[in-house]
Amino acid sequence: MAAEKHGTEVREYPTPNEDAATGYNSGYRLDLDGLRGIAIFLVAVFHVWFGRVSGGVDVFLTLSGYFFVASLLKHVTNSIPQQVSMRRAVDPWPRFKRLLMRLIPGMFLLLSFVVLMVWWVMPTTRWGTLGKETIASAFYYQNYHLAFASQDYGAADSAVSPLQHLWSMSMQGQFFVLTLLVALALGGLLKLAALRWPVIGQATTIRWIVGLSLLAVALVSFAWANYRHGINQPFNYYDTVARLWEPLVGGLLAIWMPRLAMPNWLRTALTAVGVLLIATSGIWIAGVKEYPGIMAMVPVGATLLIIWVGSSQTAPSPVAGADLSVGGKILAHPWIVWLGSIAYALYLWHWPLLIFYLSWRFKDHVTFFEGAGILIVSVIIAWLCTKWVEKPLRVGRGGDFSRKYRRILAAVLVFLSVFAGSSAVYWQVRAANMHVDTTNLDPRMYPGARAFLDGASVPAIPPVPSPEAAAEDWPLNHIGYFSNFGDMEIRVGEFGDTSAERTIAVVGGSHSEHWMTALDALGKKHGFKVTTYMKAGCALSTEAVVEYNGELLTECHDWVKTVMDRLEVDKPDVVFTTSTRPIPGRPGDYVPEGYLDIFKEFRDRDQKVIAIRDTPWGLDPPMSPPDCIAAGRKPEVCGVTRQRMLSPVSPTDAIDEEFPNVTFIDYSNAVCTDTYCPAVVGNILVWHDRHHLTTAFVRSLIPYLEKDIQRATGWW
Repeated sequence: MAAEKHGTEVREYPTPNEDAATGYNSGYRLDLDGLRGIAIFLVAVFHVWFGRVSGGVDVFLTLSGYFFVASLLKHVTNSIPQQVSMRRAVDPWPRFKRLLMRLIPGMFLLLSFVVLMVWWVMPTTRWGTLGKETIASAFYYQNYHLAFASQDYGAADSAVSPLQHLWSMSMQGQFFVLTLLVALALGGLLKLAALRWPVIGQATTIRWIVGLSLLAVALVSFAWANYRHGINQPFNYYDTVARLWEPLVGGLLAIWMPRLAMPNWLRTALTAVGVLLIATSGIWIAGVKEYPGIMAMVPVGATLLIIWVGSSQTAPSPVAGADLSVGGKILAHPWIVWLGSIAYALYLWHWPLLIFYLSWRFKDHVTFFEGAGILIVSVIIAWLCTKWVEKPLRVGRGGDFSRKYRRILAAVLVFLSVFAGSSAVYWQVRAANMHVDTTNLDPRMYPGARAFLDGASVPAIPPVPSPEAAAEDWPLNHIGYFSNFGDMEIRVGEFGDTSAERTIAVVGGSHSEHWMTALDALGKKHGFKVTTYMKAGCALSTEAVVEYNGELLTECHDWVKTVMDRLEVDKPDVVFTTSTRPIPGRPGDYVPEGYLDIFKEFRDRDQKVIAIRDTPWGLDPPMSPPDCIAAGRKPEVCGVTRQRMLSPVSPTDAIDEEFPNVTFIDYSNAVCTDTYCPAVVGNILVWHDRHHLTTAFVRSLIPYLEKDIQRATGWW
């Protein structure tokens, strides 16, 4: 058995004399090395310059299944004869060890580099999150770590991670281990059955049993991927269950490679079609929104087509190793093949280098020349890692490297891995202990909103909360009574004076929620109940679609309708919600039509409303305001220009008379000067992420909110 690892998948292929046992095409496929080179080129280019999914990862997954399943099928087939011991037939360790030697060295070297760069480049606000991702990547569950984070509104707003791309490696690692264990267990069962029914030990029977089993799992996975696409696509994108069909269809092709001789010109044309589909799918398919659903069949199907038409099964002559078509020869060009040979390392390294460069330069995208430089450096590092790290440990004895070199290399990797793991654990412990109580701040030391609204003096002391503690500075309603993505339940919470008869209902998304701490305090002081009806990303609007992290959330439409029906039954005295949004793609803010529809419905119900102008979003820097401050920049440059986020005149001024039941309030001048909205006002950090106010700053607005609620209700 010959074995080699290229690109982002483990590649194992039988030698020519093993063809008869499995029906698998044994010729070494340089054209598939070239396909891997094209795939990694697309992945890197689309990441660096376009910020899109290229479909290259789906090519890797399909190739992984093709080679891995073929190798395991050979192992199962060879384990059937009675002269092979039972222990050898079901012992997973030898193959698992080979798998580790192919995956771990490059991965752990990359993780060690990332940890070093995080210490050097990343703000301390990112350490806790990146510590969790380092551990998740090392133990191959990064895909599910990101999947669950995508459901958490607090975590989902985090900046892009230098380890985000490793979700695909985690998914493949899970596929390899699960498939290996199932195949070895199946081999043991087939051996036992073959002792009683010899026909089961025949290669054809084994191929049908394995093939039908894989087909059943692939169909279930494909159905699951398409079912979940319409329910929870952010989670679906990372889900191994939804992704399994991609490598499994590659495995099915390895088991059942159709024999259909065709002329070389047709093989070339079909190869060109496959390459064209792969190369362009990143342009006309929004992969993050569509994969691994039915649209993923484009890069996956194109990969299967290229594998098939380049095999001896389609050659004019059925001889193994028949000459490639012109298309196959182009894919097998030495330069393209060389790129494919370093694809695994290049995949690992290009993304962290891009993210660290952007963090270092305080940018959110690169120029053409910057991107080209990053790619060149990535290729050089990938080549060095492949030659001097992966190959020595992969080949082992008999290779070009001495035993002493391999031992030293292994010791260095172990040391770096221990350092990386210790750092990751320290970061998490540090983040867990980073908290500050801002409940009773001295208003003379921390005037907050009073600094801008009343001209209060501001002593020269460090602001609170610290940037590291800000990420956890959520309002009290955030745990337990806030419906996250995919959750359509209305979770009504009760705060303030819960025994009071008068009620203010806080309704909408998180930009309504961040006023909860202030409303709770006022409710307890003045004897009114505060009820909550809130869902992530869902402002109180009739507009059905809300975009979040590139995903269109249509669930908000049904949720808002249900909430409006519930409010008509519950009949709160006052509804508290937001009145404006930033204008998409342009400076300023406005009142969306969907908001107006809601205001009209409340007016028709004679329902009192307090509608607050949305506070400006701190979006000017490529990183969040807390990250910006933690990186050593001044608060005066870590905010946002007022012109960018706020219109010169409040948009609600034009509709005030139209809605006599609505009291419009505006605290923009508490956050911004005439020209700029800084990250710190009155020694209090304004935002705890990119666009949510800190609870500490909201508390500084309680006296002003108290007067406005009294004006709207006359309750005291």
